[in-house]
Amino acid sequence: MPTRPRPDRTLIAVLAIIAGLVAVALAVVFFRGQTELLPENTPAGVVQRYAAAVLDGDEAATRRYSTDGRYGTGQPDGPCTQVERPAAGAPRVTLVSTVEHADTAEVHVVLATSSGSGPFGNSEYETGAVFGLERVNGNWLVSTAPWQFSICPVPAKP
Repeated sequence: MPTRPRPDRTLIAVLAIIAGLVAVALAVVFFRGQTELLPENTPAGVVQRYAAAVLDGDEAATRRYSTDGRYGTGQPDGPCTQVERPAAGAPRVTLVSTVEHADTAEVHVVLATSSGSGPFGNSEYETGAVFGLERVNGNWLVSTAPWQFSICPVPAKP
């Protein structure tokens, strides 16, 4: 009587490993949580909250973290003007460093902006930017912001 050949368990083991890796990757994506907020009494924490407020369109929060109380702040070499957002979406902000002085600070960031998909995936470019802060009544406030975060209301027509 002929005996049946034993099934090759190598293929089953490889498929089990792949399924395990997929499960771990999905768990990381779905359970990684929100970005941890930096302390609000630091320049980086203020920039984090200011940038989130601008991206969310939260005018009240943007004013709270701005020295001039406007919805957005002016450029160092010009007045605050209405700017157009990149069409593909909001920039991703990554903290690089913070330089503090007595009553001023600079928060250096990298802004990454996606510009749709290309033949090799999402097209994305990064640029360095600096937020300028001033200490006002003991609180850090944004005084200058990169153009992507300089959003001012359009003046009402008389």
